[in-house]
Amino acid sequence: MIVCVNVSPDGQVGGGWGRAPRVAVAEVAGGAVVRWTEHDVAWDRLHDEGGEGSHHARIVRFLREQGVEVIVTGHMGPPMQHTMGRLGVRVVLGASGDARAAAVAAAS
Repeated sequence: MIVCVNVSPDGQVGGGWGRAPRVAVAEVAGGAVVRWTEHDVAWDRLHDEGGEGSHHARIVRFLREQGVEVIVTGHMGPPMQHTMGRLGVRVVLGASGDARAAAVAAAS
C-alpha cells in the first residue's frame, strides 16, 4: 500500500496537509515500511498562489504520480477532504507522533 504522510524535519507527522512543506511517500507491505521517499513539495509556499482550485490540482497531480492510496495527516480542511473523497484516497486525520509508524498503522 502507498501511504503519503506530511512529515516534519524531526520525522513526526506534520500538522496541516495543504500547507505541508515536505511529505513522505511510503510503500508499506507486511506491516513494515519497505520504501520511504521524502519530497520537498513546498505546499506551504505555494498554497496561496493561483487560488484554491489550482492548489488542489497540484496536490492531486502529485498524489496520482506517486500512486498514493492513503494520506496520513494531523489536519486537512473540508474542501481538500472532499477532493480526496472524489479521488478515492482514504484520509487518516488527527495523526501525530512518528511518521513511519503512522504510515504502517494507516496501511493495516
